[in-house]
Amino acid sequence: MPQRPLARALTALVAVLTAAVGAVAVPGAAQAAAAVNYVALGDSYSSGVGAGPYDLSTCLRSEKSYAPLWAAANRVTSFKFPACGGAVTSDVIDSQVSALSIGTTLVTITIGGNDAGFADVITSCRFGSTSSCTDAVNEAKAFATGELPGRLDRTYAAIRDRAPNARLIVLGYPRLFETGSCGLLAMSTYKRTILNEAADLLASVTAGRAAAAGATFADTRPYFAGHGVCAAAPWIRDVSGVIEAYHPNADGYRYGYLPALTAVTG
Repeated sequence: MPQRPLARALTALVAVLTAAVGAVAVPGAAQAAAAVNYVALGDSYSSGVGAGPYDLSTCLRSEKSYAPLWAAANRVTSFKFPACGGAVTSDVIDSQVSALSIGTTLVTITIGGNDAGFADVITSCRFGSTSSCTDAVNEAKAFATGELPGRLDRTYAAIRDRAPNARLIVLGYPRLFETGSCGLLAMSTYKRTILNEAADLLASVTAGRAAAAGATFADTRPYFAGHGVCAAAPWIRDVSGVIEAYHPNADGYRYGYLPALTAVTG
Protein backbone atom coordinates (compact mmCIF):
# COMPACT_ATOMS: atom_id res chain seq x y z
CA MET A 1 0.00 0.00 0.00
CA PRO A 2 2.73 2.60 0.75
CA GLN A 3 3.98 2.24 -2.87
CA ARG A 4 0.74 3.56 -4.42
CA PRO A 5 1.27 7.28 -3.62
CA LEU A 6 4.76 7.05 -5.15
CA ALA A 7 3.40 5.45 -8.32
CA ARG A 8 0.76 8.15 -8.61
CA ALA A 9 3.41 10.83 -8.16
CA LEU A 10 5.64 9.35 -10.86
CA THR A 11 2.69 9.12 -13.25
CA ALA A 12 1.87 12.78 -12.64
CA LEU A 13 5.51 13.77 -13.18
CA VAL A 14 5.65 11.94 -16.52
CA ALA A 15 2.45 13.68 -17.61
CA VAL A 16 3.87 17.09 -16.72
CA LEU A 17 7.13 16.42 -18.58
CA THR A 18 5.27 15.14 -21.64
CA ALA A 19 3.13 18.26 -21.73
CA ALA A 20 6.20 20.45 -21.38
CA VAL A 21 7.99 18.73 -24.27
CA GLY A 22 4.88 19.09 -26.39
CA ALA A 23 4.67 22.78 -25.59
CA VAL A 24 8.29 23.32 -26.61
CA ALA A 25 7.78 21.43 -29.89
CA VAL A 26 4.85 23.55 -31.06
CA PRO A 27 6.83 26.67 -32.09
CA GLY A 28 9.24 24.53 -34.11
CA ALA A 29 6.39 22.89 -35.95
CA ALA A 30 4.84 26.26 -36.69
CA GLN A 31 8.16 27.57 -37.97
CA ALA A 32 8.61 24.55 -40.23
CA ALA A 33 5.21 25.24 -41.73
CA ALA A 34 5.98 28.91 -42.47
CA ALA A 35 4.97 29.97 -45.97
CA VAL A 36 7.65 30.24 -48.64
CA ASN A 37 6.43 32.45 -51.46
CA TYR A 38 9.21 32.35 -54.03
CA VAL A 39 9.69 34.52 -57.13
CA ALA A 40 12.54 33.90 -59.59
CA LEU A 41 13.65 36.93 -61.63
CA GLY A 42 16.39 37.48 -64.16
CA ASP A 43 17.75 36.67 -67.60
CA SER A 44 18.42 33.50 -69.60
CA TYR A 45 20.65 32.08 -66.88
CA SER A 46 17.62 32.28 -64.59
CA SER A 47 15.02 31.14 -67.12
CA GLY A 48 17.02 28.03 -67.96
CA VAL A 49 18.19 28.61 -71.53
CA GLY A 50 20.43 25.68 -72.41
CA ALA A 51 18.53 23.15 -70.32
CA GLY A 52 15.35 22.70 -72.37
CA PRO A 53 12.59 21.83 -72.97
CA TYR A 54 10.98 25.28 -72.86
CA ASP A 55 7.55 26.71 -72.27
CA LEU A 56 5.58 28.29 -75.10
CA SER A 57 6.64 31.86 -74.29
CA THR A 58 9.47 33.76 -75.95
CA CYS A 59 11.31 33.77 -72.61
CA LEU A 60 12.51 30.17 -72.98
CA ARG A 61 11.71 29.12 -69.44
CA SER A 62 12.68 25.58 -68.50
CA GLU A 63 11.57 23.48 -65.55
CA LYS A 64 15.17 22.25 -65.45
CA SER A 65 16.48 25.67 -64.44
CA TYR A 66 17.70 26.18 -60.90
CA ALA A 67 14.63 28.03 -59.66
CA PRO A 68 11.99 25.37 -60.50
CA LEU A 69 14.36 22.67 -59.25
CA TRP A 70 14.79 24.46 -55.91
CA ALA A 71 11.07 25.16 -55.63
CA ALA A 72 10.23 21.50 -56.20
CA ALA A 73 12.85 20.26 -53.74
CA ASN A 74 11.66 22.62 -51.00
CA ARG A 75 7.89 22.31 -51.50
CA VAL A 76 7.30 26.04 -51.55
CA THR A 77 3.90 27.53 -50.85
CA SER A 78 3.87 29.46 -54.13
CA PHE A 79 6.27 29.89 -57.03
CA LYS A 80 6.33 32.56 -59.74
CA PHE A 81 8.82 32.45 -62.61
CA PRO A 82 8.90 35.69 -64.64
CA ALA A 83 12.61 35.33 -65.52
CA CYS A 84 13.10 35.82 -69.25
CA GLY A 85 15.85 35.04 -71.70
CA GLY A 86 17.48 38.18 -73.05
CA ALA A 87 16.45 40.34 -70.10
CA VAL A 88 18.47 43.33 -68.98
CA THR A 89 18.11 45.19 -65.69
CA SER A 90 15.47 47.57 -67.06
CA ASP A 91 13.34 44.59 -68.10
CA VAL A 92 13.38 43.33 -64.54
CA ILE A 93 12.23 46.72 -63.28
CA ASP A 94 9.63 47.29 -66.00
CA SER A 95 8.21 43.80 -66.47
CA GLN A 96 9.28 41.34 -63.78
CA VAL A 97 9.03 42.98 -60.35
CA SER A 98 5.26 43.23 -60.78
CA ALA A 99 5.23 39.55 -59.76
CA LEU A 100 6.44 40.57 -56.29
CA SER A 101 4.30 41.55 -53.33
CA ILE A 102 4.47 42.21 -49.63
CA GLY A 103 3.83 38.49 -49.14
CA THR A 104 6.87 37.42 -51.16
CA THR A 105 9.41 35.75 -48.86
CA LEU A 106 12.19 34.74 -51.28
CA VAL A 107 13.51 36.33 -54.47
CA THR A 108 16.36 35.02 -56.62
CA ILE A 109 17.91 36.78 -59.59
CA THR A 110 20.72 36.44 -62.11
CA ILE A 111 21.10 39.62 -64.15
CA GLY A 112 23.70 41.97 -65.63
CA GLY A 113 25.39 39.89 -68.30
CA ASN A 114 23.19 41.22 -71.09
CA ASP A 115 23.63 44.79 -69.87
CA ALA A 116 27.38 44.33 -70.25
CA GLY A 117 26.92 42.85 -73.72
CA PHE A 118 28.62 39.56 -72.96
CA ALA A 119 26.82 37.72 -75.76
CA ASP A 120 28.38 40.10 -78.29
CA VAL A 121 31.73 39.82 -76.55
CA ILE A 122 31.73 36.04 -76.84
CA THR A 123 30.72 36.29 -80.50
CA SER A 124 33.64 38.64 -81.15
CA CYS A 125 36.02 36.27 -79.44
CA ARG A 126 34.64 33.12 -81.02
CA PHE A 127 34.64 34.35 -84.61
CA GLY A 128 36.92 37.41 -84.59
CA SER A 129 40.60 38.13 -84.25
CA THR A 130 42.56 38.21 -81.04
CA SER A 131 42.67 42.00 -81.10
CA SER A 132 38.90 42.34 -81.65
CA CYS A 133 38.31 39.90 -78.80
CA THR A 134 40.60 41.88 -76.51
CA ASP A 135 38.89 45.15 -77.40
CA ALA A 136 35.42 43.68 -76.80
CA VAL A 137 36.43 42.24 -73.44
CA ASN A 138 37.99 45.52 -72.31
CA GLU A 139 34.88 47.45 -73.32
CA ALA A 140 32.65 45.07 -71.36
CA LYS A 141 34.92 45.29 -68.32
CA ALA A 142 34.80 49.09 -68.44
CA PHE A 143 31.01 48.94 -68.53
CA ALA A 144 30.95 46.45 -65.64
CA THR A 145 32.89 48.79 -63.39
CA GLY A 146 31.35 52.01 -64.71
CA GLU A 147 27.67 51.87 -65.52
CA LEU A 148 26.58 48.43 -64.36
CA PRO A 149 26.80 49.07 -60.59
CA GLY A 150 24.15 51.80 -60.81
CA ARG A 151 21.89 49.57 -62.88
CA LEU A 152 22.19 46.76 -60.36
CA ASP A 153 21.51 49.16 -57.48
CA ARG A 154 18.29 50.36 -59.13
CA THR A 155 17.21 46.79 -59.81
CA TYR A 156 17.76 45.61 -56.25
CA ALA A 157 16.02 48.73 -54.91
CA ALA A 158 12.98 48.01 -57.09
CA ILE A 159 12.86 44.48 -55.72
CA ARG A 160 13.10 45.74 -52.13
CA ASP A 161 10.35 48.25 -52.78
CA ARG A 162 7.94 45.62 -54.09
CA ALA A 163 8.92 42.83 -51.69
CA PRO A 164 10.12 44.43 -48.44
CA ASN A 165 9.80 41.20 -46.46
CA ALA A 166 11.66 38.96 -48.90
CA ARG A 167 15.14 37.57 -48.70
CA LEU A 168 17.01 38.51 -51.88
CA ILE A 169 19.58 36.08 -53.27
CA VAL A 170 21.71 37.15 -56.23
CA LEU A 171 23.27 34.29 -58.18
CA GLY A 172 26.32 35.09 -60.29
CA TYR A 173 27.56 33.69 -63.58
CA PRO A 174 30.12 30.88 -63.89
CA ARG A 175 33.39 30.98 -65.73
CA LEU A 176 32.56 29.56 -69.15
CA PHE A 177 35.81 27.93 -70.17
CA GLU A 178 38.50 25.51 -69.19
CA THR A 179 41.85 26.81 -70.39
CA GLY A 180 43.65 23.57 -71.21
CA SER A 181 43.90 21.78 -74.54
CA CYS A 182 40.67 22.07 -76.48
CA GLY A 183 41.15 21.01 -80.10
CA LEU A 184 41.93 22.86 -83.29
CA LEU A 185 38.55 24.58 -83.70
CA ALA A 186 38.35 25.99 -80.18
CA MET A 187 39.11 29.52 -79.10
CA SER A 188 42.71 30.09 -78.15
CA THR A 189 43.82 29.72 -74.56
CA TYR A 190 44.37 33.48 -74.43
CA LYS A 191 40.81 34.26 -75.50
CA ARG A 192 39.33 31.78 -73.05
CA THR A 193 41.48 33.18 -70.26
CA ILE A 194 40.48 36.81 -70.77
CA LEU A 195 36.81 35.83 -71.02
CA ASN A 196 37.11 34.02 -67.69
CA GLU A 197 38.79 37.09 -66.22
CA ALA A 198 35.85 39.19 -67.40
CA ALA A 199 33.49 36.75 -65.70
CA ASP A 200 35.49 37.13 -62.49
CA LEU A 201 35.18 40.91 -62.68
CA LEU A 202 31.45 40.69 -63.27
CA ALA A 203 31.12 38.39 -60.26
CA SER A 204 33.09 40.81 -58.09
CA VAL A 205 31.00 43.81 -59.13
CA THR A 206 27.73 41.92 -58.68
CA ALA A 207 28.74 40.59 -55.27
CA GLY A 208 29.63 44.09 -54.11
CA ARG A 209 26.34 45.63 -55.18
CA ALA A 210 24.38 42.71 -53.74
CA ALA A 211 26.09 43.21 -50.38
CA ALA A 212 25.35 46.94 -50.49
CA ALA A 213 21.67 46.11 -51.01
CA GLY A 214 21.63 43.70 -48.09
CA ALA A 215 21.27 40.72 -50.42
CA THR A 216 23.07 37.38 -50.36
CA PHE A 217 25.45 36.64 -53.24
CA ALA A 218 25.67 33.01 -54.38
CA ASP A 219 28.92 32.47 -56.26
CA THR A 220 28.46 29.74 -58.86
CA ARG A 221 32.06 29.66 -60.08
CA PRO A 222 33.37 27.04 -57.62
CA TYR A 223 30.54 24.69 -58.52
CA PHE A 224 31.31 24.84 -62.24
CA ALA A 225 35.06 24.36 -61.80
CA GLY A 226 36.27 21.64 -64.15
CA HIS A 227 33.03 21.66 -66.14
CA GLY A 228 33.39 24.62 -68.50
CA VAL A 229 33.60 24.48 -72.28
CA CYS A 230 36.51 22.18 -73.23
CA ALA A 231 36.04 19.97 -70.16
CA ALA A 232 35.60 16.22 -70.51
CA ALA A 233 32.14 16.59 -68.96
CA PRO A 234 31.08 20.17 -69.74
CA TRP A 235 28.14 21.83 -68.01
CA ILE A 236 28.30 24.78 -70.41
CA ARG A 237 27.13 24.49 -74.01
CA ASP A 238 29.51 25.45 -76.81
CA VAL A 239 28.20 26.58 -80.20
CA SER A 240 25.84 23.62 -80.69
CA GLY A 241 22.87 25.99 -80.85
CA VAL A 242 22.78 29.73 -81.49
CA ILE A 243 20.36 30.57 -78.68
CA GLU A 244 21.71 28.03 -76.21
CA ALA A 245 25.42 28.63 -76.89
CA TYR A 246 27.48 29.44 -73.80
CA HIS A 247 24.63 28.73 -71.39
CA PRO A 248 24.53 25.94 -68.81
CA ASN A 249 23.10 22.62 -69.94
CA ALA A 250 20.71 20.65 -67.73
CA ASP A 251 23.61 19.31 -65.65
CA GLY A 252 24.91 22.84 -65.19
CA TYR A 253 21.66 23.99 -63.65
CA ARG A 254 21.22 20.87 -61.52
CA TYR A 255 24.79 20.36 -60.33
CA GLY A 256 26.15 23.90 -60.63
CA TYR A 257 23.46 26.47 -59.97
CA LEU A 258 21.16 24.45 -57.71
CA PRO A 259 23.89 23.55 -55.17
CA ALA A 260 25.07 27.17 -55.15
CA LEU A 261 21.54 28.28 -54.26
CA THR A 262 21.04 25.48 -51.74
CA ALA A 263 24.30 26.39 -50.02
CA VAL A 264 22.98 29.84 -49.09
CA THR A 265 19.38 28.84 -48.34
CA GLY A 266 20.22 25.91 -46.05
